[in-house]
Amino acid sequence: MGKKTRITNNIRTLRFMASEMTQAELAKRIGMTRQTIIAIEQERYSPSLEAAFQIAHALNTPLEEVFQFADDTSAAKD
Repeated sequence: MGKKTRITNNIRTLRFMASEMTQAELAKRIGMTRQTIIAIEQERYSPSLEAAFQIAHALNTPLEEVFQFADDTSAAKD
């Protein structure tokens, strides 16, 4: 069985760089719960594409600087 791929993020760092925005403030701006933001930050939950764009917009940061695709596959296909 292959390894799972994960979406990693820099939300916590970016929140602090954005005037120390709280999880609750970010959640309110994008219409989510604080618990959902916590789960995304802790990489226990991957947001939908729409939610990812909303988070990036709220943090005034390009999507690819907020989220990264961590490809854990060990062998490249030819």
